[in-house]
Amino acid sequence: MREASMKDITKFLEYKRVALVGVSRKRAHFSQVVMREFLAAGYDAVPVNPQAAEIEGRKCFARVADIVPPTQAALLLTGTPQTTDHAVRECREADIRNIWVYKDVHEGVEHEKAMELCRSRGFILIEGYCPLMFLPGAKFFHRAHGFFVKLVGHYPL
Repeated sequence: MREASMKDITKFLEYKRVALVGVSRKRAHFSQVVMREFLAAGYDAVPVNPQAAEIEGRKCFARVADIVPPTQAALLLTGTPQTTDHAVRECREADIRNIWVYKDVHEGVEHEKAMELCRSRGFILIEGYCPLMFLPGAKFFHRAHGFFVKLVGHYPL
């Protein structure tokens, strides 16, 4: 896995319309917290969940390819290696070239194949970092999280 750089993260966050793939229908779920934080930061957060028509009062799309108008960036909030791989394939098919895989960084041939295919096509790929640490105007505890990540030497350069 190639580590993401601050340049990659900055580039991703320049896109103000972002697909949030795998947002839960449950309001208390962390994926909805992420969505609310993106909305509060001025992003047009577009939920993608095949089992919901609406999340947080916003139209929800069943698949990445269904998003109209399309997005140029996708944050994957998927819960399993299989759903992450499926979401990466959907992003590739929709020509979304800026992909952030939150939390579900896993080892395995299928995962690495999907990620390497994205990289070989010049996609920006960020894996594992919490995006809330990097959002403009992030709340104190998100900035503190970023500070501790720096302290232990895992902050992107």
